[in-house]
Amino acid sequence: MLTRLFRRASRGSAAPEPANPAELLRRVRAIELRARRLVDALFAGQYVAVFRGRGIDFYELRAYVPGDDTRTIDWKTFARRGEPFVRRYREDRELTVIFAVDVSASMRSGNGRRPKADVAAELCAVLALAAARNGDRVGLLLFAESPERYIRPAAGQRHVLRVVRELLGARPSSRGTDLAAALGHLQRVHRRRATVFLVSDFLGGSFARELRAAADRHDLIAICVRSPLDTDLPAAGIVRLADAETGRVVEVDTRSAAVRAAYAEAVRRADEERALLFGSLGIDEIAVTTEEDYVPALIRFFEQRQARVAS
Repeated sequence: MLTRLFRRASRGSAAPEPANPAELLRRVRAIELRARRLVDALFAGQYVAVFRGRGIDFYELRAYVPGDDTRTIDWKTFARRGEPFVRRYREDRELTVIFAVDVSASMRSGNGRRPKADVAAELCAVLALAAARNGDRVGLLLFAESPERYIRPAAGQRHVLRVVRELLGARPSSRGTDLAAALGHLQRVHRRRATVFLVSDFLGGSFARELRAAADRHDLIAICVRSPLDTDLPAAGIVRLADAETGRVVEVDTRSAAVRAAYAEAVRRADEERALLFGSLGIDEIAVTTEEDYVPALIRFFEQRQARVAS
């Protein structure tokens, strides 16, 4: 029961005050500059290699030559011209990339160097700019206890900056998290296949059924953003801990090794169950923390995925 209470615990962290327009613009520009450098230096080529278009478009008709697959013969053209032609196709490179991002209170709290929400926004900016550089469409779904904001996919750098602005300026109407509701909403508003980055701290709730349905339709990739307090209680004596999403407060003696071990074990078991679920559905997971640079995690993801694509 202890760990159930502290799944989203923080040291009484409150949601930040809304940023004024000038501050928001400064943050958007700062993230844009860092994201552009990373895309230019690391990810542009890897993105193209990993996320190939899944559709095919008709390209041309050409005369049949011995050795061509007879299944590609266009029989209507054959009947009209009296000689065989084959239909050629080319891969549709344009993709749709959607970021489904948890903006609940737990993403704005914690004891890290910066809020999980900021790390999530920067990560999404990097991937969105890589997508835009490739001519792909980018969309956004913000969710907390219910879906909060949906931006339809569109192409272009200006649209990506709007997505980043919405991420940084998100002020949800609720504090809780409902991943199941977010995935269900995504299924309703976007019925065509997309590459979906599901960004959250994944600290509570049941969403297996909705995840399976989404994974059947989309190429789903999970990004788990954590702060130190999400997985380990510090030995800080008797402290007051508040659940960022429910506001429930208790006092805990964190000097107790048994209390700290129980907390860490419950989180570990929950993460293990989630990893098994993701594995069974073919969902990749990128794990990052507020204390470490996320670039190595992104590089590992691209390298592992590229190896699978090439095999």
